[in-house]
Amino acid sequence: MHQLRLFDGDGPVRRVLALGAHADDIEIGCGATILALQGTCRLDVTWVVFAARAERAAEARASANAFLSGAEERVIECHSLRDGYFPYVGGELKDIFEEMKRRLDPELILTHTRDDLHQDHRLVCELTWNTWRDHLILEYEIPKYDGDIGAPNVFAPIAERLAKRKANLILKSFPTQRDKHWFDEEVFLGLMRLRGVESHSPTGYAEAFTSRKLSLLT
Repeated sequence: MHQLRLFDGDGPVRRVLALGAHADDIEIGCGATILALQGTCRLDVTWVVFAARAERAAEARASANAFLSGAEERVIECHSLRDGYFPYVGGELKDIFEEMKRRLDPELILTHTRDDLHQDHRLVCELTWNTWRDHLILEYEIPKYDGDIGAPNVFAPIAERLAKRKANLILKSFPTQRDKHWFDEEVFLGLMRLRGVESHSPTGYAEAFTSRKLSLLT
């Protein structure tokens, strides 16, 4: 498997936009990668959650701050769209994306995958591509009851300590989700371990993404 270094000190990629339909999506999908990147470069992250109300909004902000503790700059935005209803309030969500487009020019965008069976996740991915058509976009995965985990083609090796830190931070940050049958350390570590096997990660752990378009300089 060929390896490319995306981040290297003060290299070409620094501004990151992380998009999540719900509180905990970003953390589950790419939290360990974000933790790892903070140790390699001066990261500037805009972290956006679209459905986070009341207690869930407080959880989302606290979690984002924990995951971004090593970032050079961070902006955390929580919107209050209704969970599960994104296709029916698509105009309001589209307006949020258009407003972000006017002020953000990220070098890397982390978003949901278009093959996700959750309707909110799919719409966020669709609007990501509609809004930023000439940017590097990596689509992360969310394990769920629907069983829609696919075959990603981009892997980020994760140190075991960061994989465990990710899982611990998620469990600590989202007490409202602890009664969910899937919300436990074994699920979070298990998926990273599986992706570590698929990518022959030297640490045994990895997070995985899908890249639809990638331009290589020759």
